[in-house]
Amino acid sequence: MPLYRRTPKRGFKPLNRTEWSVVNLSSLGRVDGAIIDLAALEANGLIRQGARPVKILGRGDIDRAVTVSAHAFSASAREKIEAAGGTAKVIE
Repeated sequence: MPLYRRTPKRGFKPLNRTEWSVVNLSSLGRVDGAIIDLAALEANGLIRQGARPVKILGRGDIDRAVTVSAHAFSASAREKIEAAGGTAKVIE
């Protein structure tokens, strides 16, 4: 049997890809306080302890003005946070 039929076909995964821990805006409503950072997300069980960078996605709504610190934000999440009177801070 030829070699190309004997080797497994699993697809392509880049070696330097970035895997994100995602948090939706609907989940941020459970977090108390005006400042939501990585420590607050870990304390409320929304992310695991320091394994991956965090990205905030725009699914759901937020009803209060909060300061959210994360590694990345989707465009809709940033708009909804700023429309509620809060700020979205990108950490390096």
